[in-house]
Amino acid sequence: MSEHLLEMKQISKSFPGVKVLENVQLNLKSGELVALMGENGAGKSTLMKILGGIYERDAGTILVKGAAQEKMTPDIASKLGIAIIHQELNLISHLSVMENIFLGREFTYGRSGFVNWAKMRKEAKHWLKQLEIDLDPDTLVGDLSVGQQQMIEIAKALSMQADILVLDEPTAALTHREIDALFQVIASLKQKGVGMIYISHRMEEIFQVSDRITVLRDGQYVGTVETASTNMDELVRMMVGREITDRFPKEQIECGDERLRVDNLSVKGKLEKISFSVRSGEIVGIAGLMGAGRTEMAKAIFGLEHVSEGQIFVDHQPVRITRPIDAIRAGIALVTEDRKEEGLVLSLPVRENISLPNLDKVSSLGVLRPKHEQELSDDAIKRLLIKTAGGEQIVGSLSGGNQQKVVIGKWLATEPKILILDEPTRGVDIGAKKEIYDIMNHLAKSGVAILMISSELPEVLGMSDRILVMHEGRITGEFTRAEATQELIMHAATGGKSHAV
Repeated sequence: MSEHLLEMKQISKSFPGVKVLENVQLNLKSGELVALMGENGAGKSTLMKILGGIYERDAGTILVKGAAQEKMTPDIASKLGIAIIHQELNLISHLSVMENIFLGREFTYGRSGFVNWAKMRKEAKHWLKQLEIDLDPDTLVGDLSVGQQQMIEIAKALSMQADILVLDEPTAALTHREIDALFQVIASLKQKGVGMIYISHRMEEIFQVSDRITVLRDGQYVGTVETASTNMDELVRMMVGREITDRFPKEQIECGDERLRVDNLSVKGKLEKISFSVRSGEIVGIAGLMGAGRTEMAKAIFGLEHVSEGQIFVDHQPVRITRPIDAIRAGIALVTEDRKEEGLVLSLPVRENISLPNLDKVSSLGVLRPKHEQELSDDAIKRLLIKTAGGEQIVGSLSGGNQQKVVIGKWLATEPKILILDEPTRGVDIGAKKEIYDIMNHLAKSGVAILMISSELPEVLGMSDRILVMHEGRITGEFTRAEATQELIMHAATGGKSHAV
């Protein structure tokens, strides 16, 4: 019998005109966590979809507990003890937490077919407790935050008592407390012999939870290393084929006059008397824990939240913003946190996505001018180095990093004075992150004022000229780049006042 719980050998997969995987390998032992790393588009998700039976492999061998599997389907994978928590959540919003956890596996009274709700509720409570989630199992999933929904997905996978658990970007939407709870569960599962494959772009997490790291690049296997014997620089070289000497290439840019000022901005139940300013060429980072009001503040400035009190000034002039078109006309652009739900129309091509907020530029008397639209799209693709077959490629088929560049590109085409970036590098690989940081530097040099919301403290510290910290709808801390530390930011983020603001 093989010492490996799972072996994937010489796996290859092509889609029409594109070779996605070529002779890729991965193996996993009981009680081990293997991190699967690589840039967006490296083939990580495709490999896991082959394991889960969603895609059929063109070539290669899969062995589970030493037994070769000729065919994999989602049902076969589940019966083999394989559970996958996908990056895109697969929950039904109008069903309860417990109904989602046991969907298709409901407890019934014998052969009667009647659902045993009491047993299901009890079991759901057990798995929620494992993750330290204080939720009523009868709560509708649609009423939960994205982070809570992610934890329900994890509880669902745990309830299957899988031998092989795949976690694809599991912490992207979680709070620090939820991440800590998840890592405790991971440690417990390892002790029980569960093998885990963990996909994440967060380097710090990889070093914290993994035993070994397997790296893919451009659909090919690069190598596997022991976590304890490698470092961040080596992993970056393996992933991108080159060294990224500075993770946060912040350039020193002389700031100009005040571009944006917010005075006593309030949104009932969400924000209370928010005041700050951003200068031309300045990058102001916004830190805080999930639920602190950072996204609500961005949406309020952009006309997506009803402002109950306060005033917004652009270039010292008061502006009235009640809807996004008012913000766009005032020179404000917002790259939203959730690019797939709020930032893009995934079924449309790159060209049309870039045109959407720029219809006045690509039309005349209400008639679309295809040549102008094409020029706008081509310019964005060239300017942002978007890896695409062209403006007609469907956005949903692009990698995460290139999708993010399309979102940024469509807003840059509006020629904003103020750019609000909400989690600009979430789910983006390290190479694409560097490119996004370079874009930020270029924009700052050209005089754009940038407001950057990020949950990654190293990113906030590395790319900001000044940092504001939020807690429960208020600003509780303000730091210059020179004086900011992770400790000071976390103190302010948990409600401790830091610096007069």
